[in-house]
Amino acid sequence: MIDNIINYLEEELVETLGSGFQVQRKEAVGGGCISHTYRLYTTKGVFFLKWNYSCADDLFVREAECLTELRKLAGTQLVVPEVILAQEAGEMSGFILMENLESGRVSNQDEKLGRGLAHLHRVQQKDYGFGNDNYCGATPQLNNWNESWIDFFAENRLGWMIRLIRNNRDLSGAELTVYEDLIDRLPQLIPDNPGASLIHGDLWSGNYLYTSNGPAIIDPASYYAHREMELSIMQMFGGFSPKCWAAYQEAFPLNDGWEERVQLYQLYHILNHYYLFGGSYGQQALSVAKRFI
Repeated sequence: MIDNIINYLEEELVETLGSGFQVQRKEAVGGGCISHTYRLYTTKGVFFLKWNYSCADDLFVREAECLTELRKLAGTQLVVPEVILAQEAGEMSGFILMENLESGRVSNQDEKLGRGLAHLHRVQQKDYGFGNDNYCGATPQLNNWNESWIDFFAENRLGWMIRLIRNNRDLSGAELTVYEDLIDRLPQLIPDNPGASLIHGDLWSGNYLYTSNGPAIIDPASYYAHREMELSIMQMFGGFSPKCWAAYQEAFPLNDGWEERVQLYQLYHILNHYYLFGGSYGQQALSVAKRFI
């Protein structure tokens, strides 16, 4: 499969990168949990390739849209890889070809990551959502626009995940009632119009890198949201230093009550983990929901 993709790239990228584009060497890169990843050494430089023959057909096209939007708004403190080409699955697997990021250590990367995220979140608009539905990991993510953050979170995040779970896993009537009661209470728990910030959407410690040009964010699941949604998954698994959090707070101070709200916003990601992996995530999600009723 990888050889078919390389042959396709050598034909398609002549117009983009100029005549003589040729892959000289490919190197498998570890670390991905969903897709195959390779570093391609070519006559036009080094590129990074992800491909998958068993994922949603448009997975990488949707990822490319997220990266392009992030790159447009991220400013100078965050590195976002440039997309060279993204392809839906067809006769061969879907793939995305990007700028290669070289790992490296430069000064104050933790602080730059915090300030860079704050800068990204300061760019706000009126409505919540994104231009297309996309994916959080392998899970479809519903992004139709909504003027109300409460409605968006209720319908496009909690309600959507509950529907997916009901169709694929066990969810008792009593459990469903708990989630319905929580959704009814959202107007007392979260703001309706906190400002719609562009977020990475899946920012755990495996989705940022420290590169020779500064901190980089990768593998996004972006949409415009209450910025505290970003912080919820950042806190969920850890991996972000106190210096990063302090720099974020200094650049874009958080509103009172954010620590409580991010625990509620984590419910979306816990439900997603239950949908994907099953197991104890179901009881964990139910416990979180009950806390807020």
